[in-house]
Amino acid sequence: MCKAEYDITYGDLNPTFLFSWTHKRTEDENNYHAHEFIELVIILRGEGNFVINGERYTVREGDIILLNPGSYHKSLVGTGSAQGATECYVAFTDVDFKGCERGYLPLFEGGNLIMTMPEGLRQEIFRLCGAIEKEYQTCETGRYFMLKAYLIQLLCLIQREEHEEREEAEQKGYIFRSVNKKYVVRKIKKYLDEHYREKVSLDQIAANMYLSPVYISKLFKQETGDTPINYLIDLRMEKARELIEQDSAASVQAVALAVGYEDAYHFSKLFKKHYGMSPLHYKTQYTMQS
Repeated sequence: MCKAEYDITYGDLNPTFLFSWTHKRTEDENNYHAHEFIELVIILRGEGNFVINGERYTVREGDIILLNPGSYHKSLVGTGSAQGATECYVAFTDVDFKGCERGYLPLFEGGNLIMTMPEGLRQEIFRLCGAIEKEYQTCETGRYFMLKAYLIQLLCLIQREEHEEREEAEQKGYIFRSVNKKYVVRKIKKYLDEHYREKVSLDQIAANMYLSPVYISKLFKQETGDTPINYLIDLRMEKARELIEQDSAASVQAVALAVGYEDAYHFSKLFKKHYGMSPLHYKTQYTMQS
């Protein structure tokens, strides 16, 4: 017997397949645009960037991007990405899920991006992308229905993965708002990069992410090998070093305040632990070497 109180029905998932397109990104897309239909973008290889509703995201092999109707977007090659990303676009419409506006796909807690696939699912999704691309290029009997069948498989596999991730998180008592662990970690890093000058606590980060402090600390440790607070300290020490090198006349107190510390003594202890010398000693050595 199915455990779920509510499962997908034919009325939910009876999509109209529109088109498929696999493309290796070698130049930035100039047209910042939106559609009236749904697009799934699967990153098959490489790395690039997407701008979605004004926010820029780095995407890599194994990422899935959901673009519901009205989501403005464009794809970019990305700096430092010599090869660019190979992108598989699958477009469709006419889904009608319970509790969701008709024509929208209720994945990723209503967000656009991103689910990073585990290895087993990745191979299966890549296989389906290949089958869709091959079938789309043919004129065989039943072509449309084969494409629709592949699309339904694709959507069911993605929804199963999201459901399993959410169920696992709920069983562990986490407030779970995103299936993509790497995306959550990138958002945490971005928040810290933008707010390192301010007083920052784990509770603040968690509130900003709509997640529990326990969950984000555990997740960040799993994905990076370090805690969010240690990442913040490393970031602040690096910024402090840059400030000392840029302005040798700046006082230790001024540098400390600039990177989020009101207590210059506490800042000096952290700096010495990080670089093996006090800020004053570092300043002296740097000035002599310059």
